[in-house]
Amino acid sequence: MPTGRNPAPAYQATKGSVLDLDQDFYTKIASSTSRELIESFEIPIRSGKAFSVPRGHVCRLSTPHGPQVGDLNLWARDNPRERFWASRTRQLHRSHITTFDRLWSCLPYLRPMCTIVGDTLAGYSDDVGGRVHDLLGTRCDPYVNQMLSGKAFDFHCHSNLTRAILPFGLVESDVHDVLNVFQVTGLNKDGQYYMEPCPAKPGDYFEFFAEIDLLCALSTCPGGDLSAWGWGNDSGSDDMLDCCRPLAVEIFKLTDATLLENWQSPENAAYSGFHGLQMPTFTA
Repeated sequence: MPTGRNPAPAYQATKGSVLDLDQDFYTKIASSTSRELIESFEIPIRSGKAFSVPRGHVCRLSTPHGPQVGDLNLWARDNPRERFWASRTRQLHRSHITTFDRLWSCLPYLRPMCTIVGDTLAGYSDDVGGRVHDLLGTRCDPYVNQMLSGKAFDFHCHSNLTRAILPFGLVESDVHDVLNVFQVTGLNKDGQYYMEPCPAKPGDYFEFFAEIDLLCALSTCPGGDLSAWGWGNDSGSDDMLDCCRPLAVEIFKLTDATLLENWQSPENAAYSGFHGLQMPTFTA
C-alpha cells in the first residue's frame, strides 16, 4: 500500500458547521456522576434484544465477561423509516468510530441520532492497522453463510436482529447495515476486508448520548470475539461457541438538569426541495 501521504478528508468539520461538535458539552455528559440507572440487562450469546433509549439519555454497551462483538441497529423510535445510515456516517467521520463521532440517519432525515461520549478502546490499533468499532463491514447473515458453506444457521446477527425487532412491529427488511461494536477490522494491502480478534476486556464499554428518541437492537455475534471465526459451523460443534460471551446494556437518565438546559434535539435536514421535479397540474 502507498505510504507517506495522508490526504485530507472529503468531509471536514468547518467552524460552525454541524460537524463542528461542542466537545466540552459532551465531555461534561460523559464525566457527570448525576446519573440514574433506569434499565440494565445482559444479552445472552447468539441472541438479540431491542430496547428504547429516550432522547437526552445515555446508553452504555459493555463487555462484562470479556471480549465479544456486537452488531447495533438504530431507528427513530416513532418513525422507523428513519434509521441508521452506516455509509454516510463513515464518510462524515471515519471507518471506525470513537468519542465525539456521531451515528447519522438516512435520507431524507439526515440528522445525528446519537453522539459517542465514552469509549474505553479509543485509540486502539493492532500491528497491521486494524481499528475497533467497525463501519467497513456489516452484519453476518444466513444467506451468505449458506452461499459460502452450503449450511443453514439461524443465529447470525441478521437473524438475531430480525427476531429482536418483531415485538416492535418491525420485520426483516427493517434490519440494516450495522455498527460492529468492539469489532476490529481493516483493509489489507490488496484492499480486502479482514477481521481480527476483539481486544475488549471485562468492563470495557462504548457509550452514546441519544440525540433523538431511539429504538435500538443489539446482537451478540455468533462469532463471539472472532478469534476462531469461520463459515458453516452449527451451534453445537463449532470452535466459535467457546469464544461467545454476553453483552451488557445500561441506560441512564441525566439527573442534573443544567447539563441539558441549552441542548436541543436535532431537526431533520434543512433541504425541502423536490429534487427539481414539478407536480403536474390538471387542466380540463
